[in-house]
Amino acid sequence: MKKIFVLSAVVAALSIQAQFTVSVQTPSDFNSQDAILYSLNGSRDIIASTEKVKNGQLTFKYPNTYSGMMKVYFPGSNNTFSFISENKNVNIKLEAKNNKISNIIYQDEANNLMSKQQEGSQKKEVILPALSQIKEYYKDDTEFGKALKTEIDRLSGVSNAIDPAQHPFISYYNTNYSKFIGNDPSKKVSQDDFINFIDKSNDMLESSSLLRPILVAYLNGGGNANVAGSVDRLLDTLKVETPRGQTVLSELIDIFDVYEMKDLKDKYLSLAKNLKCTITDRLASTLKSNANVEIGATFPNNKFQSPVNTTAKSIYDVKADKKVIVFWSSTCSHCENELPKLLEKYNDLKAKNIQIIGLSLDADKDSYSKKIAAFPWINDSELRGWNSTYTETYNVHATPTYFILDANNKIISRPDHVGDVLEYFKLK
Repeated sequence: MKKIFVLSAVVAALSIQAQFTVSVQTPSDFNSQDAILYSLNGSRDIIASTEKVKNGQLTFKYPNTYSGMMKVYFPGSNNTFSFISENKNVNIKLEAKNNKISNIIYQDEANNLMSKQQEGSQKKEVILPALSQIKEYYKDDTEFGKALKTEIDRLSGVSNAIDPAQHPFISYYNTNYSKFIGNDPSKKVSQDDFINFIDKSNDMLESSSLLRPILVAYLNGGGNANVAGSVDRLLDTLKVETPRGQTVLSELIDIFDVYEMKDLKDKYLSLAKNLKCTITDRLASTLKSNANVEIGATFPNNKFQSPVNTTAKSIYDVKADKKVIVFWSSTCSHCENELPKLLEKYNDLKAKNIQIIGLSLDADKDSYSKKIAAFPWINDSELRGWNSTYTETYNVHATPTYFILDANNKIISRPDHVGDVLEYFKLK
């Protein structure tokens, strides 16, 4: 019995050590009370916990070991800020103006160091080349010339060297960002290097935010001639039955969706659908998002938040022979070009009993409200930007995105552009 007790005590101690706290101090006039803590899996945010601000303090307790990127989201005001965890307590102070975060003060060692590293790296990549060009026009013995030289020397000396024993995640992030994503042309990375890294890396690959840009760099490095061949090489090494293989497969499906590489998306989506092994939550969510919007599928219903130009409570409550669903944003340049063309034909569509439902991925209420004043169709928005539930439910990666539904809310077409919408209804 004594041995069992000792073992239990050790397990309990490890459990306690694995837990860390995220503490956030908010200003007294900050009105957002509800908050969501997210961890990261590849490029997908995973809800870790929800809490409320109490007396200007927000506290999350994370029960598991985690090193990587995290973020806190305030849905009531659409405020978001990001930080890192090295499986140690995180302490952050927020400053706000008009209920919007204006400054983030990182008070724990890891985040303070990461913030300074990021600032130094950005200045080195963006500002240093410009200063070097400017310096050519000023003599070294002038006051401005001396100041330029001092700043150039300072930025040139900025180092990303971090002790991995003290700060394992910061070291991991900086080292692999520099090697695989950085803009140094002298550091040529072979496809074998990419594959070996993705295959052998520890779990921080999924939590670092590096996975998707590294995959894009890998595909670009292989050239456009045989992207499928590059993907097959990678997946053959990783094995799609493994958690890493399935995460990478999920990311690749999303990448091909974003870049409108339909044939490649369909090929690897089919591979995912036909897997006989246990499917991870990450890949399952990708499969579900895509299944929701396949031709012939019933378009998932959405309960409206604050609908305009309708008394309907949801998409299904809107009665019409056909419905055009358009996901858009007031900040989207393509929407600026396309939606006026839809507006020109609005009366013709209405005469055919075709309803347009605009679901906006806006975050700013004023910008959204001004824009919809010109749109006579049904409009609604969660005002959460890309944190909206629309993105995962309807597999939305870009705006505008269109769907055409029949009277029973079945998806009968997925037009690429407004011209395809009008062509479908013979109005072009």
